[in-house]
Amino acid sequence: MERVILHCDLNSFYASVELLDYPELRDKPVAVCGDPESRHGIILAKNEPAKAYKVQTAETIWQARRKCPDLILLPAHHGKYRAYSKQVNAVYERYTDLVEPFSIDESWLDVTGTLHLFHTDGKGLADRIRRAVREELGLTVSVGVSFNKVFAKMGSDYKKPDATTVVSRDNYQELLWPLPVTDLLFVGRAAARVLAGYGVRTIGDLARFDRAALGEILGKGGYTLHDYATGAEHSPVIPARDMPGPKSVGNGLTFPRNLVGWAELRTALSELADEVAARLRKHALKCTTVQVTIRDPNFKDICRQTRLAAPTYVSRDLVEAAMALVRAAWNEKAPVRALTITAQNLVEEGDAGEQLNLFAANAAPRRDKLEKLEKAMDGIRDKFGREAISSASNLRRGDRRPIPPGPPEDVRPSGHTPGRST
Repeated sequence: MERVILHCDLNSFYASVELLDYPELRDKPVAVCGDPESRHGIILAKNEPAKAYKVQTAETIWQARRKCPDLILLPAHHGKYRAYSKQVNAVYERYTDLVEPFSIDESWLDVTGTLHLFHTDGKGLADRIRRAVREELGLTVSVGVSFNKVFAKMGSDYKKPDATTVVSRDNYQELLWPLPVTDLLFVGRAAARVLAGYGVRTIGDLARFDRAALGEILGKGGYTLHDYATGAEHSPVIPARDMPGPKSVGNGLTFPRNLVGWAELRTALSELADEVAARLRKHALKCTTVQVTIRDPNFKDICRQTRLAAPTYVSRDLVEAAMALVRAAWNEKAPVRALTITAQNLVEEGDAGEQLNLFAANAAPRRDKLEKLEKAMDGIRDKFGREAISSASNLRRGDRRPIPPGPPEDVRPSGHTPGRST
């Protein structure tokens, strides 16, 4: 039986989520960005009107505003994006249990075994999914329908926004082969430069190129890319529950200003460790090693790590270990530009036994209480959003409001408190 694979790609995801709070801005050029007053002044996402001005993701704010002086900037709220991503994937799971997230706004669905339940074909089911997401969540999705994952993804890219594109065995050469070779999944600039030296500029050129010769030029990846171009790719859709767990879990942050002193560094480490610990608990993993990377204003990094007395996914344990590393490796008066905490040497929660310590008899019961406390916090955040509850030691981020175009006037959409998740 021919497989039916869907690739669902949320349109202008970050911008679309933010605009749910500001429907009056939908027809104006809007971009989501890092805080312009910090060192994260780049465009993270843009809506369709901003795309018309050629505003690009990852370009700086000043570059974007040079193209579009009336560009309205909205600050990013990553907790909201994760929450909406989870809701969208829950919609997908109503149509198949084979849902593989590819990123926060993209997922593959294998509907081969469930199509008959909905009495339709791949295109019909894709249209039904798009309608459900639009009506229930206010977001739009572009969907590619094909017989493998690569062509399904290219189908979702082919026409946007809010569209369904079918890439079949009958039409894939007509639709895809004229496209630039860089439109093929995993063909980066370096590979494109090498291929251009052999006259390969389109996907069709790549498909017609001798497979063995391509392997000699690009190694194993050459065979893979040839399979992608010819439709020979046949990897399965792997649901998240069956994916291998992470090898390490890290979280880093570049600060709006340099941090100085143990108090400021501890506060920053607390915020980073809180996110790392939450992700460890999500995967039911504990770490036995903590690593800290410190970056100074001259972009010089130092990296230190330590082994823990017992496996843990408690944020307080991570903070204490990280702070000890920082104190031993850093001058209290020296400025810090960025910090990263990484949990390493991970073990399954059920296999994370703790060796008894006669000199710290209360350590295990204390850790058990902290684990229960932080799991309770996870439950509150899952229901009400990450900002609903936090450790008192974490950085407090003030409400960030939309940044209007032009001079820094305080222009705010009426009736809204920007940046709040309820």
